[in-house]
Amino acid sequence: MKKITFFSFIAGFLLLATACKKDEDTTGTDLSLDSDLNAALSQAATSGNLSEFLLPDSDDFSRIPQDPLNPLTKEKVALGKLLYHETGLALAPMQTIGTGTYSCASCHFASAGFQAGRFQGIADGGIGFGINGEGREKGALYAGDDIDVQPLRTPTTLNVAYQKNMLWNGQFGATGLNVGTEAQWTPGTPIETNNMGFEGVEIQAIAGLNVHRLKIEESFLAATSYKALFDEVYANLPTEERYTRITAGLAIAAYERTLLANQAPFQQWLKGNKAVLTEQEKRGAILFFTKAECASCHQGPALNAMEFHAIGVKDLIDCPEEVFRTGPQDSANLGRGSFTKLASDNYKFKVPQLYNLSDSPFYGHGSSFRSIAAVVRYKNEGIAENANVPTSQLADEFQPLGLSQAEIDDITAFLDNGLRDPNLKRFEPTSIPSGNCFPNNDPTSRIQLGCD
Repeated sequence: MKKITFFSFIAGFLLLATACKKDEDTTGTDLSLDSDLNAALSQAATSGNLSEFLLPDSDDFSRIPQDPLNPLTKEKVALGKLLYHETGLALAPMQTIGTGTYSCASCHFASAGFQAGRFQGIADGGIGFGINGEGREKGALYAGDDIDVQPLRTPTTLNVAYQKNMLWNGQFGATGLNVGTEAQWTPGTPIETNNMGFEGVEIQAIAGLNVHRLKIEESFLAATSYKALFDEVYANLPTEERYTRITAGLAIAAYERTLLANQAPFQQWLKGNKAVLTEQEKRGAILFFTKAECASCHQGPALNAMEFHAIGVKDLIDCPEEVFRTGPQDSANLGRGSFTKLASDNYKFKVPQLYNLSDSPFYGHGSSFRSIAAVVRYKNEGIAENANVPTSQLADEFQPLGLSQAEIDDITAFLDNGLRDPNLKRFEPTSIPSGNCFPNNDPTSRIQLGCD
């Protein structure tokens, strides 16, 4: 029989005790937090089922919300992926020098969480990219009124499958909340596109090709592999209807519906990987769905809502940086009211989705917040920062929350890391049929993106 010394016995005992203590400190705590998070989610879910917060796989077309007039197919999504990034479609710039230099992805690219990488996105008329889009600037040959910008922060195309109506004011889309707004679908404006009857993702893609000076020219399609791709996707259409802004927009919309942050840690946690969230992120998630009352507005797989609320956020004109094509009297500052023309809708903006917020550090419709923590603090204080917004318009939910600094830190950690899909680059093509650089193709961007 092997002799056991006193010292080896003590060493073995200490090792066993340390292992047991480790299990008690970490595993036990994790189990408690997981149980509490399960309970919080069950209470917050309208159905009581945690699956209510799950995002589907991006190729599981049967589970992805889609427009019945634009069913998803693998081929259509693949075409849309290329068109979305194709700088060769930049065929209607304000200045000739802008030809072939921008794309949909100029203001909605993967590494920025499919937003712009700056406080105000610039497509036509912009030059440069920087590290993550922050270096894009107005080109010297463009006047400020000539560049393609919007009067609000660029919204993301991530998780848009869970939006019936698009943009901060929800103006795009013939269905959902826009049923009954037909009187506002003004002829000669982009909103007229609603008359096609599609949902918001499709309407925005179709209208956006015109708004953002992108053009579908059959000669360009024929000079690349695009014509064959259109033939494959739209073989059921007559050739005279096959190569159009509408068919291109529908393909782009199909692709956008597959942009789902389904690899975020919180999504993995929902699927059973309980170790993927840190203890702080779990505490933050519990607070998000309970005391902080975030889930009163942020619901479902995308943690968004097809609702519009006023929380008194500043407008883009209030940015410390130079902004273009907007001003204090811009109707866009009225939010939903700018579309419906109802005074009761003034200053109300759509509840945004909450995934990959940290990829582009600009928040609120006016980019007035520059960190997630700043947004959480603002919600916690419940005091409007925009003096133009009447108190009577502020949402009932916009009230002081009484969170401690530690609780603010925990919620911030959940939003910053727990809801961040680290692999959105999987949605980018490796190249585009034109052979151009993307998301931008101006000389400065080409150098900064490593295309030259």
